[in-house]
Amino acid sequence: MDRPDFYRFHQGDRVLPFAPEEYDARLAGLRAAMEDAGVEACVFTSMHNIAYYSGFLYCAFGRPYGLVVTASESVTISAGIDAAQPWRRCHGDNITYTDWQRNNFWRAVASVTGQGAVVGIEGDHLTLVQRDLLEDFLNPAVTLDVAPATMNQRMHKSPAELALIRQGAQVADVGGYAIRDAIRAGAREIDVAMAGRDAMELEIAKRFPDAEYRDTWVWFQSGINTDGAHNPVTARVLQRGDILSLNTFPMISGYYTALERTLFVQEVDPASLKIWEANVAAHEYGMSLLKPGVSCAEVTGAINSFFEERDLLQYRTFGYGHSFGVLSHYYGREAGLELREDIDTVLEPGMVISMEPMLTIPEGTPGAGGYREHDILIITEDGNENITGYPYGPGFNVVG
Repeated sequence: MDRPDFYRFHQGDRVLPFAPEEYDARLAGLRAAMEDAGVEACVFTSMHNIAYYSGFLYCAFGRPYGLVVTASESVTISAGIDAAQPWRRCHGDNITYTDWQRNNFWRAVASVTGQGAVVGIEGDHLTLVQRDLLEDFLNPAVTLDVAPATMNQRMHKSPAELALIRQGAQVADVGGYAIRDAIRAGAREIDVAMAGRDAMELEIAKRFPDAEYRDTWVWFQSGINTDGAHNPVTARVLQRGDILSLNTFPMISGYYTALERTLFVQEVDPASLKIWEANVAAHEYGMSLLKPGVSCAEVTGAINSFFEERDLLQYRTFGYGHSFGVLSHYYGREAGLELREDIDTVLEPGMVISMEPMLTIPEGTPGAGGYREHDILIITEDGNENITGYPYGPGFNVVG
């Protein structure tokens, strides 16, 4: 029996998040950067770059996946366990590698790159083990890190991406309203979270009937569990007067959007109300600062001063916002577009960024808990467009 190292298995109709022309434009931008750097072949291994340039979002389960881009070819490399699904969901060619011999993944990659090329890699993703295998199988003349250049490309959204992100923000709002309706004293965090997640998945299926549905989730926190922005859902039971943190995260073809809001169950005490209103004011001030020509560090410094004047800066624990696009809580990040003191990136039209100030007041202190509001904004030619619709603040979010 012939047991090949790799082969092509193409069947079914191709379905992609964007038109072929969108991927051709992304690849053209990548190839221009490759030519400038003298790179002959890029070997991508991350979920975000493979999805960005091909449309295919892999499920690794311990197996390597890749995308090889040369001056003339774009080829996803996928495991045999997935059969033809990667081909149906990718732009360009696809090669399936088999398990019959160890490291067939790299044999498939080498069939596209050849030997001795100048190879672009993702220095922030390729592991030491896989880097050694790349050296063994491709024998590159040199390897160059293309991750910063690809991140810069991903930070600038196309009109098609902006359209998808707008829909994602609307789906996040749907989840937010479903969560608001489910909040009541006696409910568990997990019960409320599931209501929001189910509402979003149904909405995504309605808007995108040909998509693959995966990864949409909710973090819904109450009481002391609100102290961290990424604290997982628990079975804690909601009580009257609890501070709540609503966080909805619809995922559409690898594209992440979010809605985050502070709420209270039935009533809010005066100390908490004061902190909440101060954070809302910082949120509104921060959104007013997001415009072309301003750096991330400048925005951060201005909000820092706002909080410092109110003796609240010591309760801030992380940056004030970040980019959106092909990213998730377990893959991807456009770290060059975050509202932090050490990021000098200047905002430009077509970028998408959140404003999400958060204050964490320690337990045992009046107003204890974590307060966070979060809107998504598209940078325009003369300012920004807020694409989040769910209301923030005490007027709408004392519920249950």
